[in-house]
Amino acid sequence: MEFRNLGRSGLKISEIAYGNWITHGSQVEEEAALACVRAALDEGITTFDTADVYAGTRAEEVLGRALKGQRREGLEIFTKVYWPTGPGPNDRGLSRKHIVESVNGSLRRLGTDYIDLYQAHRFDYETPLEETLRAFDDLVRQGKVLYIGVSEWRAEEIERALKIADEMGLDRIVSSQPQYSMLWRVIEKEVVPLCEREGVGQIVWSPIAQGVLTGKYKPGQPLPEGSRATDEKGGADMVKRYLDDDLLTRVQNLRPVAEELGLSMAQLAVAWTLQNPNVSAAIVGASRPEQVADNVKAAGVKLEADVLKRIDDVLADSVVRDPDLTVSPRRRP
Repeated sequence: MEFRNLGRSGLKISEIAYGNWITHGSQVEEEAALACVRAALDEGITTFDTADVYAGTRAEEVLGRALKGQRREGLEIFTKVYWPTGPGPNDRGLSRKHIVESVNGSLRRLGTDYIDLYQAHRFDYETPLEETLRAFDDLVRQGKVLYIGVSEWRAEEIERALKIADEMGLDRIVSSQPQYSMLWRVIEKEVVPLCEREGVGQIVWSPIAQGVLTGKYKPGQPLPEGSRATDEKGGADMVKRYLDDDLLTRVQNLRPVAEELGLSMAQLAVAWTLQNPNVSAAIVGASRPEQVADNVKAAGVKLEADVLKRIDDVLADSVVRDPDLTVSPRRRP
C-alpha cells in the first residue's frame, strides 16, 4: 500500500480507501461485510469511509463492529453529515443542531472517541455557512473531530468556505469527496485547480463508475445477474446512465490497454484516478473480499503519458466534463 497526504494537511492516508456506501447494512450480509473489511486491513488499507445516512445509519454500525479491536491510532475513519437520519426537520442539513447531534450518533455507532475526517455531505443552502463552519471548528477544538472536509461541493462553494474560515480564524477544509472516474471528470475544470491552489485534496468515489469500468456490462447483452445494475436498492439508477451500447463498446476497447499493462480493468480504472496529483485517495467498495484484493493492486501503479492518451482517445466524447453537474438540493431533503 502507498500513502499520501490528505491535501496539504499532515495526515497520511492509504491511497486506496475502503468505503461502505450501498454495501454494508443493506446490499450484503454482515458476515460478508466483515470479511471485506478484514481483507482491506490485510491488504494494508488504513482509511475507511462511511456516512451516517448509509443504510439508514446501519453502515456506520457495521463498520464500527468490523474495526473493533483494531489499533485505533493505525486507522483513519471518515464519515459524513447532511442527509436525513430521522423524521424531523432538524434531522438533516448542516445546522449546528444537526451537526452536533449527528457527530455524537456517529461516534456511538462507530465505537470511537473521535472521527479523523468529518465531511459535509452536500452544501446546505438553508444554513449560513458561518454557522456550519463554526460548528465544525467547535468539534475540532473539542477533540471529537480531527479534520473537516466536504463532499460534492462546487468550486465556488469550497472557495467561499475557505475564505470565511480564514476571515473567522476557523479550521479550514482539507478535503473534497467528489465522484471521479475515467468517465466522470466534472471536477477537472474548476474544483481541482482551486483545490490544488488551496491545499485541498480529493478523496474520490466511484473510480470504477459503479462497476461499468470493470467491463462486466457488455454492449447488446443482458445485464449480469446479481450485478448492481439489476439491484434497484443497490445503485441501479446510477449505473443506468452508463448503459449505452456505444459507451460500453468503448469500455471494452480499454481491455487491451489493461492487458498490456498486466492490470485488470478495475485496477486500470482505479490507477487512472490516482494519476491526478490532487487525488489523495480513491475509495473502493466491495461485496466480496476478492474484489478488495483486486482493487488494491492499483496502488503505486504509474501510467505513462501515452497510456493516458490512449484512454482518452478510446473514450473520446463519452467522458462527462460539465462542472454544473455537481449539485446539492436547493432545499433540505
